[in-house]
Amino acid sequence: MPQVNSFLFIFVVALVLYFRNSSGLSAAYGIAVTGEMVITSVLLFAVMLRGWNWKPVVAAAVIAPLFIIDVGFFAANVAKFADGGWVPVAVACTMGLIMQTWMAGRRLLAARTKMDEVRLAAVIDKLAQKRPPTVPGTAIFLTSDVEGAPTALLHSLKHYKVLHEQNVILSVVTATKPFVPDNEKIFLESFNPLFSRLIITFGYMETPNIPRALVLVRKLGLKFDIMSTSFFLSRRTILPSKKGGLPFWQDRLFITLAQNAGNATDYFGLPTGRVVELGLQTTI
Repeated sequence: MPQVNSFLFIFVVALVLYFRNSSGLSAAYGIAVTGEMVITSVLLFAVMLRGWNWKPVVAAAVIAPLFIIDVGFFAANVAKFADGGWVPVAVACTMGLIMQTWMAGRRLLAARTKMDEVRLAAVIDKLAQKRPPTVPGTAIFLTSDVEGAPTALLHSLKHYKVLHEQNVILSVVTATKPFVPDNEKIFLESFNPLFSRLIITFGYMETPNIPRALVLVRKLGLKFDIMSTSFFLSRRTILPSKKGGLPFWQDRLFITLAQNAGNATDYFGLPTGRVVELGLQTTI
């Protein structure tokens, strides 16, 4: 993102002006590197226990020598804290606060959304009993909740009062492994001739390209023409609340982060000419 590059440029220039020479920067560098070594050892220990299911005794026996060495190096550099070592600590605390704010805000936003959620099964049953007029083509509604009805679907029905001939409720899931083979990527479930549920799973190292994944879906029997398919997304405007679950300053920080978050259309590689965004407001 251009904003990130601009921030990095300003920050690097500020560091150069503050430290002036490489010897002044060495204190900050020492604490940054040795602190990273300590954190890496702690995280590796957690992976051994939770990811690899090692016994605690075995994991501790492997990590302990490395951890002792890392802590020794870190302790030797702590004395340089006042000479510039505070800079990486301040940066780490700031980044940690930003990440904690983002996670807390996302949890709060999910809870608010859950309160207003309408079950997808209930919506489909109601539409089956009282079927609205249909128009040609396929509509794909993106949602992060596989059980709830997409907000974009509800708003589309509210404003347009029609359904497409084929409606797909699409959720994208990120797996805990780097890559997911094609034969495990797609889960397709048909509710009735009008509605289907589609879950696409990507590895955390993969680029979540939805149009490319839809090629795999067509092989499973879901027939559609990409040029007559519309992608419906919800664009959420977040407003702060005095009675929210976060302090007011943290509300503002989360809203700023959300406003600068990546665009879902670009992130998922959707054709811009086929995307319909429906806005809504949420108070946190």
